[in-house]
Amino acid sequence: MADTPEYTPPKVWTWTQPSGGHFASINRPIAGPTHEKELPVGRHPLQLYSLGTPNGIKVTIMLEELLALGHKGAEYDAWLINIRDGDQFGSGFVDVNPNSKIPALMDRSGDKPIRVFESGSILLYLAEKFDAFLPKDLAQRTETLNWLFWQMGSAPYLGGGFGHFYAYAPVKIEYAIDRFAMEAKRQLDVLDRRLGETPYLAGDEYTIADIAVFPWYGGLVMGWQYGAAEFLSVHEYKNVQRWAEKIYARPAVKRGRMVNRLSGEPHEQLRERHDASDFDTKTQDKLDANQG
Repeated sequence: MADTPEYTPPKVWTWTQPSGGHFASINRPIAGPTHEKELPVGRHPLQLYSLGTPNGIKVTIMLEELLALGHKGAEYDAWLINIRDGDQFGSGFVDVNPNSKIPALMDRSGDKPIRVFESGSILLYLAEKFDAFLPKDLAQRTETLNWLFWQMGSAPYLGGGFGHFYAYAPVKIEYAIDRFAMEAKRQLDVLDRRLGETPYLAGDEYTIADIAVFPWYGGLVMGWQYGAAEFLSVHEYKNVQRWAEKIYARPAVKRGRMVNRLSGEPHEQLRERHDASDFDTKTQDKLDANQG
């Protein structure tokens, strides 16, 4: 193993310097808002405050899938929360999600607004609200939730662990990268074995489990996540590849991946979404052309 500076932890840890690489300016050991800023509210029942990260994409895919099924009540405004600028620490956002993480949803369709935070909770809330993508049969429903919560528990190792140390950390630490690469590959193997048994994670039906897992692990095997496809030999996971390609072929998935997105090709970025027509008229390439 390559030499790394020896570190002896103090008896009591104190926050003495920024940490987190690209995200050092917004990382801090305390909660709560850093500034006063109210959230905008659009005209639709559902108000989403998010960013086109894997966790954010889960929810926009779900909403686009619901709309594709004809659920008009799933119309939504998607407002951009730029986490590198610290938007998630505005007072309005903290009121919706005290943990200051995207995505956060406000459902204003009833007499009293309901806040929903944590991406898995949002998926489950929407599935129950619209009676979609969550089987009624107890065994199938439970299997769906098994994989939904598997993703919620596993993704921190993939994103905060492997992704951070491989792609974002200011110093490449061999031990950390090896540790989390091993876990990322183990998780891919878990998925590959499951998807060798059944077309979708919960069985024969496409569910919120697939919607939750696809942006993370589908994105990894399709080469979107961390530029790590070759490093992790993702070609080995044939069943995950097949599953990811099948899900990506869904039009609602392609639309969902565009919303609140700040990276990639300009024609694939719809930084805010307030109407279905925005996909045709307000992608970043069109906005840039109009400004030119």
